[in-house]
Amino acid sequence: MSKFKRVISYGVLIIATIISVFPFLWMIVSATNKSVDVTKGRLLPGSNLIENFQNLLETVNLVPALVNSAKVSISTTILALLIGSLAGYGFEIHRSKAKDIVFNILLLSMMIPFAALMVPLFRMFGSISQNAPFMGIDTLTAAVLPSITTAFLIFFFRQNTKMFPKDILEAGRIDGLSELGVFFKIYVPTMKTTYAAAAIITFMASWNNYLWPLVVLQSPENQTIPLLISNLGSSYSPDYGMIMTAIVIATLPAALIFFLMQKHFVAGMMGSVK
Repeated sequence: MSKFKRVISYGVLIIATIISVFPFLWMIVSATNKSVDVTKGRLLPGSNLIENFQNLLETVNLVPALVNSAKVSISTTILALLIGSLAGYGFEIHRSKAKDIVFNILLLSMMIPFAALMVPLFRMFGSISQNAPFMGIDTLTAAVLPSITTAFLIFFFRQNTKMFPKDILEAGRIDGLSELGVFFKIYVPTMKTTYAAAAIITFMASWNNYLWPLVVLQSPENQTIPLLISNLGSSYSPDYGMIMTAIVIATLPAALIFFLMQKHFVAGMMGSVK
């Protein structure tokens, strides 16, 4: 590559990096400024961070919202990984024409927007509320259940299982392991990078989920952090400094998990098996 082309390439990458990072920097800087400074577009850090944080704690129930989001996200991630990996493992290891047809139907379900499913889901959980109130409308369980089986995760695990060494499975069966024993003692440890990538995707999607919790979680004590931030922004005179502080706090858990597991995430997305 010539020197001129290298300069152009690095210049384009630098511009793309600035465009990508700027919203996050502006969010952090805005969390340190007053609302009026955020409205004016101030790009320099201020000294109002502690005051914004104190106002946030006094105005809304921040900690309960974070706890609710953590409960929903962790539960969704664990259950989705278990069900998605079991299904992907079964579709790939025990293949048949009937299973391929079912798998293709699952892939077709990815084309249905979630907004089209909200009304039947709401009616279903409304009927469940009469017999099982602990998993009906306005419960965290209702916010978790629709997200624990996704066609994407099943597809993701099946595709990664294609590169799984099948000889290891046969060796486990010869040693007397049951099919579940083979799955939990051989498949799961070997596919840890795939699980890490799927865990990051699922956790971030659940943590940032807004539409379904908005519909199903009706009481203030059950609201998650996206709902809390939305309520802050819908007031008559929103305090943008306080809102930006809440957004920074809401971003930290997902960002921390991603940075801690980014190596496994890259390996899992590339389909490597270790």
